[in-house]
Amino acid sequence: MEKLVHFLQENQARYEIISHEKPIASAQDGADLFGIELGQTAPTLIVKGDGGYAALIISGDYGRVDFAEVAQKAGLGKLKLAKPQEVMEATGFSIGSVPLIGHGLSVILDSKLFRYEWIFGGTGVPEATLKISPSEVERLNRVITRL
Repeated sequence: MEKLVHFLQENQARYEIISHEKPIASAQDGADLFGIELGQTAPTLIVKGDGGYAALIISGDYGRVDFAEVAQKAGLGKLKLAKPQEVMEATGFSIGSVPLIGHGLSVILDSKLFRYEWIFGGTGVPEATLKISPSEVERLNRVITRL
């Protein structure tokens, strides 16, 4: 997480790291813990396509992901959710802890996140959450498309 904080500071991002005692198991758990709307939670899912891996950052209230639709919009060919071992290999982080920023992958970003001033997502550490604006997430990542 030290690398993430350094990167955020170096890029003059407005953010907050929030520590908590145990990992957050679901978007609803995160919304309940922070007293926010479900849509403000921003899980980072790792997807695998014909061209490799990408990070899909979606709003917690996105619903069921249509991978064929996402693949077509992002130009990634056939797309599926990466397996836990693949997530670790592609990012160096485990499922549920992949950071919003600093994973090194191209990003597909859910436009619904821009409804909020602040969103809450991973830091790379299970017991910490990043509070940041969606525009900063877009600015600090290599976004290839928005949903």
